[in-house]
Amino acid sequence: MEWWLALLIILGSLFVLFALGIPVAFAFLAVDILGAIIFFGGTAGLLQLIDSIRGSVATFTLLPLVLFLLMGSILFYSGIAFNTIDAVDKWLGHVPGRLGLIAIAAGVLLATLTGSNMASTAILGGALTPEMERRGYKKVMSLGPIMAAGGLAMMIPPSGLAVLVAALGEASIGGVLMGIIIPGLMMAFVYVFYTIIRCWLQPSLAPPYKTEPTTLSTKIMLTAKYVLPIGVVIFLVTGVIFLGVATPSEAAATGALGSFLLAACYGNLNWQSLKKIMIETASLSFMILLIITGAITFGQILAFSGASIGLAKLLSSLPVPPIMVVVAMLLALLILGTAAEEVSLVVVTIPLFMPIVRALGLDPVWFCVLMLLNIEMGMISPPYGSILFVMQGVAPSGTTAGDIYRAALPYFFLDCVVMAVMLAFPITVLWLPSMMR
Repeated sequence: MEWWLALLIILGSLFVLFALGIPVAFAFLAVDILGAIIFFGGTAGLLQLIDSIRGSVATFTLLPLVLFLLMGSILFYSGIAFNTIDAVDKWLGHVPGRLGLIAIAAGVLLATLTGSNMASTAILGGALTPEMERRGYKKVMSLGPIMAAGGLAMMIPPSGLAVLVAALGEASIGGVLMGIIIPGLMMAFVYVFYTIIRCWLQPSLAPPYKTEPTTLSTKIMLTAKYVLPIGVVIFLVTGVIFLGVATPSEAAATGALGSFLLAACYGNLNWQSLKKIMIETASLSFMILLIITGAITFGQILAFSGASIGLAKLLSSLPVPPIMVVVAMLLALLILGTAAEEVSLVVVTIPLFMPIVRALGLDPVWFCVLMLLNIEMGMISPPYGSILFVMQGVAPSGTTAGDIYRAALPYFFLDCVVMAVMLAFPITVLWLPSMMR
């Protein structure tokens, strides 16, 4: 069978099942069974499929994903995240767009605590938008920073999606976790710069207001009590990987243990919260691992049928620079990302894109980080970005879809600037991974 026909059959079957509303995991399983029968050979193919499914999750490579989910659940349900945000708030003076800056700073912190863009957006939207509205903030400045900050969760470790992308793309998990740090901080910086400048030029968007004065000793005390311990937990994840002291799996375990100890020291652990933590972690882990089993086998079927290899050869032989092929893939990913959930998007596209990346001689870690930012851009892109829908759910009554679109677009274009820098200067992604011991 020609590779293009095999690709058409496999992808066509998958998209038909998606259109019928079949859950992602079961859609992949159905396509895997069909592919095993056609390309692996009847009953023998089904037996090989079972072996592939078992082998896809029987690996330590995926352990950081589960442990990061556990870590996020601990810090979220123990209430540590909110205390840390409050401590950061005390340091912000009467700068233009103060509440917008709080949203961005909180987004960075929540990214390190929860690793979930949906959770970050929901938490920030529910907590800050009513206060912003009460202070006279226009919707473009009350909604925009929150949606932008929510998307930072996948671009700052520990990022469960980064682990998933690296694992499915067979790239270095530690390298990807280190590689997202500088781009994630760049995003936060341009968000802050834009928010301050725009609120300075248009004060009506974010009217200044008086705040209760806080003594320096109180600020230092709150920082020492809530912010520095979080810094220790972050170091237990990223620092030990960077120093070469621990593998990503070991670092995820030290981070989860540190989160448990921190929550216990604050007295925020009880049987009720532990129950919520374990149920949340188990349910999310089961769902994601079930999708992964289907996705890895899906990639094997694409390779065995010759579809992914044929597509890689075709694109790598085109008379255009490799960077143009990368841009074309990212544009396709962006378009798909406006309508598809991020995990589904990753498991469908990674088996197609990574053979192309390797055939072009490009760094897999660099492309994985580009892909993560691209997915984040899709999530805040009108009209179907998932973060937009989350924001719609937590925004004050009277907020229209147009309000949300207008608030999101400036930050989408800021992401485009960061993406251009990453494309032009791969060192922004690869410098920290290259320093790993």
